[in-house]
Amino acid sequence: MATSSTWTAASPPRFERLSLSTPALFTRVTLFTDTDGRARFRESTLPLPEGTPASMLSSLMPSGGYQLRHSPVGFRSSFHCTTTPQWVFVLSGQMEIGLQGGASRVFTAGQHFYSADTVPEGATFDAAVHGHWSRQVGSEPLVTLFVRG
Repeated sequence: MATSSTWTAASPPRFERLSLSTPALFTRVTLFTDTDGRARFRESTLPLPEGTPASMLSSLMPSGGYQLRHSPVGFRSSFHCTTTPQWVFVLSGQMEIGLQGGASRVFTAGQHFYSADTVPEGATFDAAVHGHWSRQVGSEPLVTLFVRG
């Protein structure tokens, strides 16, 4: 079963092994909509119960397709919400995600997060309350892979 904690500091995705007798765990960073309608980050762990000790796997997860995106140097979006929850994998470059209130997190090549900060049911999008912005950081274009959840 997955465990959860709220994100408090930048940290790369990681795999953990608690001991030789426990399975490895995958840390999933999630961008989600909290009960107050604001986007936040949290981390949860997913077990890797399948495969072999040399190649541990999670259970198979469903997906609804994927998209690749190229964002040129200088790209920055306005505040928006995720329309369909999806994994975001940074393939090259750097991506910064900014939240209401000024907090942000930078993801570099090889890092990921699960974007699930949708507009709360029954609400109308308000750029002063909901969502996140994203931008390309540094001198290299940003290339990302989006895999629908």
